[in-house]
Amino acid sequence: MCRLLGYVSQDKQTFNSAVGSDFAEFVTLSSVHCDGWGVATIDHDKNVAHISRAPEAANKSQVFSKTIEASVSDGALLHLRWATAGLPVSENNTHPFAYEDISFIHNGATYPPAALESVISPELSPLIQGDTDSERYFYFVVTKIKELGFVEGCKAAANYIRSNVDYSSINAMIMNEKQWVIICEHHPDRAPDWAPDDYYELKYKADNKGVLVASTGWNQPGWSVLPNHHMLVIDRASFSVQVIPL
Repeated sequence: MCRLLGYVSQDKQTFNSAVGSDFAEFVTLSSVHCDGWGVATIDHDKNVAHISRAPEAANKSQVFSKTIEASVSDGALLHLRWATAGLPVSENNTHPFAYEDISFIHNGATYPPAALESVISPELSPLIQGDTDSERYFYFVVTKIKELGFVEGCKAAANYIRSNVDYSSINAMIMNEKQWVIICEHHPDRAPDWAPDDYYELKYKADNKGVLVASTGWNQPGWSVLPNHHMLVIDRASFSVQVIPL
């Protein structure tokens, strides 16, 4: 189980400036989600995603602090990992995952971890480096994007999993240089026993200067809830926001 946070903005900035004073509270969630952190920056005028990640707790990592200060972008994703039981804590298993200008982070699990291997494009399968269901979910999403385009590919991947795979949550954020898609699809009753009822919820805040989207568990005053079984589609040029049923 993991925590997700991302933003797109008019100006290039850090997570601290994009999120504001509550960003430090989000980072404290790594006291539980302590098995790794990762940052992806995806500038709207570049065709490649830049990834920094490490299999350690963000709130205890000097490298994390330096990475956050150095990550200046108009689009970025941040992931705090709490490893699924049985999956090793390692850099290759740490999110984000990236392919060209597409970056991806996931919260939840599909069962078994290799459930999607057979539907990943043969040209993408050799790129898998780790053990996680999340990385396989990512390359399945990329497979569908190559077939159908960015938004429709993300939607088709989510709906295939909904119909054919066992999962607790397939909440995910997928960003490229032009668009940002957030998938909200989960079984609330399959959250950790200790977790609050809103553990799998995703919330967002949007205006004409940018959009923030994040998991719960920290201060999010005035944010809107993205309904379960929906996805959020954000155009990075206009910051228009669409809530679309899966």
